[in-house]
Amino acid sequence: MQNVLEGYAAVATADFIAAYDGLSPESIYEHVVDLIPNRSIRIADIGAGTGRDAAWFAAKGHDILAIEPVRELREAGQTLHPAANIKWLDDCLPYLHAAPIGSSFDLVTLCAVWQHLTDADRAIAIPRLATMIAPSGILIMSLRHGPGAKGRRVFPVSPDMTIEIAHACGLRLLRRQDANSVQKGNQAMGVSWTWLAFEKVC
Repeated sequence: MQNVLEGYAAVATADFIAAYDGLSPESIYEHVVDLIPNRSIRIADIGAGTGRDAAWFAAKGHDILAIEPVRELREAGQTLHPAANIKWLDDCLPYLHAAPIGSSFDLVTLCAVWQHLTDADRAIAIPRLATMIAPSGILIMSLRHGPGAKGRRVFPVSPDMTIEIAHACGLRLLRRQDANSVQKGNQAMGVSWTWLAFEKVC
């Protein structure tokens, strides 16, 4: 994972940050947006990047903990999105040592993160994520299929294995949706995604 973080730090130029932040959260989350409560909730956005999604959530009145381990992206996010209802944290999967234990978030999101973890790290991460979700809270994650960008290694992702581990941690599958990438560059490389949403039932 350290190599992946260094890869993101190396490409965190002004152009990269502008391109990342310029993607539309409405388009990215279109397959699961109906699962996000309309009432004000607490959200943990893990791998928050430049805070693009966190800002979108914050504008809807939610309270966000934006967790981002790459300093260059985190600092850009703090500058670009200074909303009072976004708090930033330097922390990293799979352990999330700095994230508060038993914090009971109503929604936890991992957008374009899971592919950077090995299967062994994923088996550690899901139980940890489950401890952060409030009863009846939701976990939303996108799983990338296809090649990664240079310097940012990706690993094959099995939706079935992810669902199996999540189920063992008390997370019930709400939705599984395959989707094309919203980025033209990814489309050209044949990248696709599987969106998974879970509800914590115990």
